[in-house]
Amino acid sequence: MLHDKSIKRDPGADDQGGGPTSARAATDQPSMMAQVMDAIEQGIIIFAADGTCRVHNQALLAVLHLDQSQIRPAMTLEEFLIQAAARGEFDGARVADLRAQFTAGKPFHYECTVAAGRIVSASVRPVRGGGHVISFSDVTAVRTAAATLASAKAEAEEAQRKAAEVLEAERARQREASLLSQMDEWLQSCKSLAELYGIVTAFMTQVMPGTRGHLFIFSSGRDILEEACSWNCDKPSEHLTPDSCWALRRGRRYTYEPGRLGFVCDHIAQGQEIGDTPDKFTCVPIVAHGNTVGLMSVEFLPESANIELLNPHRFTSRCAEHISMAIANVKLRDELQDQSTKDSLTGLYNRRHFLETLRKELVQTAARQGNFALLTFDADHFKKFNDEYGHDAGDAVLEAIAQRALAVDHPGVVPCRVGGEEFSIVLPNADRTRASEVIEDLRQGVEDMRVKYIGGALPKVTISAGVSVYPTHGTDAQSMIKEADVALYNAKNAGRNCWRIADADNSIIF
Repeated sequence: MLHDKSIKRDPGADDQGGGPTSARAATDQPSMMAQVMDAIEQGIIIFAADGTCRVHNQALLAVLHLDQSQIRPAMTLEEFLIQAAARGEFDGARVADLRAQFTAGKPFHYECTVAAGRIVSASVRPVRGGGHVISFSDVTAVRTAAATLASAKAEAEEAQRKAAEVLEAERARQREASLLSQMDEWLQSCKSLAELYGIVTAFMTQVMPGTRGHLFIFSSGRDILEEACSWNCDKPSEHLTPDSCWALRRGRRYTYEPGRLGFVCDHIAQGQEIGDTPDKFTCVPIVAHGNTVGLMSVEFLPESANIELLNPHRFTSRCAEHISMAIANVKLRDELQDQSTKDSLTGLYNRRHFLETLRKELVQTAARQGNFALLTFDADHFKKFNDEYGHDAGDAVLEAIAQRALAVDHPGVVPCRVGGEEFSIVLPNADRTRASEVIEDLRQGVEDMRVKYIGGALPKVTISAGVSVYPTHGTDAQSMIKEADVALYNAKNAGRNCWRIADADNSIIF
């Protein structure tokens, strides 16, 4: 039933100023309004410009769980709000906030909780000439459905998250196994320890970017460990002693984490600034065939994470195990290879390896239709060093020349001692100009060096050299060697301490 206080008129009021013009009009209009408003499911209440309640529909009582006595005639908006707060629909602070919003004269919304915990949404709209129309809707079912949906969604998301974690863990395990398999394949294909250390550096840099680390190998005397390779480090670590690492002292992996019981390894502390606390690190002994051959030390950087690894510390240990076996295999292979291909005095390749390299270079260069050079040289007046100072002095001269040969800066260079004081260098991808630059640098370097022997310096050492270039001076090993030897003899005839190219003018001395 519609309740309209506006149909009762004050007998003392005049009809001027826009009031009802007749009793019939005043009676018929509320009747029509009553039919319209009672047909609305929402609760409706209208407050006049003076703040008093002018009309409300029956649905208002149902929505707010009120009886007729609680909406008394001429109730003001202020009383309506205060009674709502008294019923617990909102607190006093909310009353003040709503009062301010009503005063502002703009549309707004608010919610309240009525009896039985029902949630009601109120929509306030100002009307022309003053006053407000407030509509109330019970949104409990909507809110409950939304909460149920949110809860179900949260449960589904949690289940999905857990499933994703399990799936990610399995993917991480598979990825770790795949990475170790790839590393094994590369390590087993290494021809030398230097190549192996390069692969370890590249592998650890790519797979564990959030770390910096070192791989140390015991020296022949086993009193120190020398750095074999490192990754993501600002500076190399030259060496460490076995007692400076807890992993070596305890004979097993050692992991340090700040805040947990543990002690920092001396070799880690030495790289820290005074007062700094190191980050997490793991040290793993490199053990092969029951013997400790080195140490892998890995620091985990706080600003970066190896998120694709299930357990970085455990993965580090597995890497160390695989590296251990690879190092043992390569060291054994290198030792056998060195015995068969290296000159024991100078460390240069021997004649056998020189001939094999020369034949291989001929085939490869012919295939790519390029150039390579053969440099042949020997020590001038070498017999004089042996006769006047002894064979040990002669050996010192040969070793010094060999060091200069090893220092030649050219990709793929192969320095060899082919016999006595005779040396040869295979210079891949080198034309006449490049060969001339290299041999002149070598000649000048030998001339500038001073060889010390028994506390003193031996007389100045010089070399004479000959150069042949493929294919200009030959297309087979015999021709290349012969042309280089002829050029060498020409250099000696020209006065020594110089070099010649096979077809060069003999009158030119470099």
